[in-house]
Amino acid sequence: MAGGKLTPRQKMINLMYLVFIAMLALNMSKEVLSAFGLMNEKFEAANAGAKMTNQQMLAALDQKAAEAAGEFAGAAATAHKVEAASKKFYDFIEGCKAETKKGVEVGENGKLPYEQMDKGANLDESWFIGDDYTKRGNDVIAAINTYKADMKAALTDKKYANILAEVNKAFDISDVTNKEGLKDKFLNYHFKGFPAIASLSTLSAWQSDVKKAESDVISAALGKAAVQAASYSNYQAIVVLEKNAYFQGENVKGKVVLGRYDENTKPTSFQGPGKLENGQAVISLTAGAVGEQKINGQFTFVEDGKTIPLKFEGAYVVVPRPNSATISADKMNVVYRGVTNPITVSFAGVSDNNVTASAPGLVKAGANGKYNMKPASGNEVKINVTAKLPDGKSVADTKVFRIKSIPNPEGTIGGTSGVVKGQRSRLEASTIGAALPDFDFEVQLNVVQFSMKVTGQPTVVVNGNKLNAQAKAALARTTRGDQVTFSEIKTKLVGSDIDLRKTAIVVYEIQ
Repeated sequence: MAGGKLTPRQKMINLMYLVFIAMLALNMSKEVLSAFGLMNEKFEAANAGAKMTNQQMLAALDQKAAEAAGEFAGAAATAHKVEAASKKFYDFIEGCKAETKKGVEVGENGKLPYEQMDKGANLDESWFIGDDYTKRGNDVIAAINTYKADMKAALTDKKYANILAEVNKAFDISDVTNKEGLKDKFLNYHFKGFPAIASLSTLSAWQSDVKKAESDVISAALGKAAVQAASYSNYQAIVVLEKNAYFQGENVKGKVVLGRYDENTKPTSFQGPGKLENGQAVISLTAGAVGEQKINGQFTFVEDGKTIPLKFEGAYVVVPRPNSATISADKMNVVYRGVTNPITVSFAGVSDNNVTASAPGLVKAGANGKYNMKPASGNEVKINVTAKLPDGKSVADTKVFRIKSIPNPEGTIGGTSGVVKGQRSRLEASTIGAALPDFDFEVQLNVVQFSMKVTGQPTVVVNGNKLNAQAKAALARTTRGDQVTFSEIKTKLVGSDIDLRKTAIVVYEIQ
């Protein structure tokens, strides 16, 4: 195992990291909670495998130190210091995981009830108080700092500098800038308010980072000796799945193979998305469209003068990059009658061309996932969404929105509502209008009729939005301090046949 190179297990973990980050942006549905649980299972299985592999590699290093002291004796001492630091921190994280699972009963199948682990009260109450840490929260930070300090003390040789840098990066406890541009404390950003199963997966990922660092140190300590040794302790069981992301209920297919990396194995050629480095193809490509994607290619070897082709094929699933959280107020699923309501529709892990949404008044708006809704009659509208998954199966979901009428507008004089003060000449030339303050939609309102009342004079009914001759005559008889009230304002929504409900009065005081 070449020091510093990514193993297939690590590549799988890296891909699971990407899926993990993407899922954090989604609503915590039962399916997503189950996905976190399955991800945690993969991390724990990978950690168990890494633990066994590291033990075997350390035993091989000890054997080398016994057979030929010199370089191997010092390397073995370093590896054992790292093993001790890793075990101490790994076990501490295991205690944090137990804290996360407190009060959660394991099912008859031996698994945690992932879909019920949607609360994070255990860690929230134990680790945080306001925006600060509790004593337990500070203990977590102290454990991280101790682990990094122990690793720094053990890895004094320059050949371990990159590994130490990776450890410091993986456990950087500096404040994190959130999407609002504000600083969050490290634990707050990664754990506060998160579902228990998400926190459990994060802690398992921490353990994976610990085991990887330990593995990298032992590999670097062994050097070429690990490559030259031919015992089975130098092999690794590799899980090769048909793809690297699955939907709940989907059949998981794959195989387990034994693999060994040998920099002396030199293919004569390689075709595929990557390049040859030390006897292995390092894949490097840009993830394409959302959905299932294929990776394939071919190695070519020469054996006994004959060209031997070795083809390979794999699959991975591309999920949308998270750039915003999906947050919804359950009581505020509302669309307004008479205006164009923008609607965004998406299905996690499914490209837009495989997602279909339908509802009365719903039309595609052009951009991916964007729709416009113009509700008609009734008190609610149901949006039905169907998605075609990469395996050809279809899934559906439904969202119900309440239909509400536009709120009551306020009457205005020259664009000002409430009590307006000014001279008679200003009122005589002003337009009587209506406005919807704090309404999120751009709408145009048109006043078609209003009543004007001057104290001590009969009410004048005016058609249109400006004072007619009769209203101006009444206005001419006012004196300073008189109030002119405009009521019974009838307002129409421009571009619609909807008559708005009662428009609030507006008063003009003569100055």
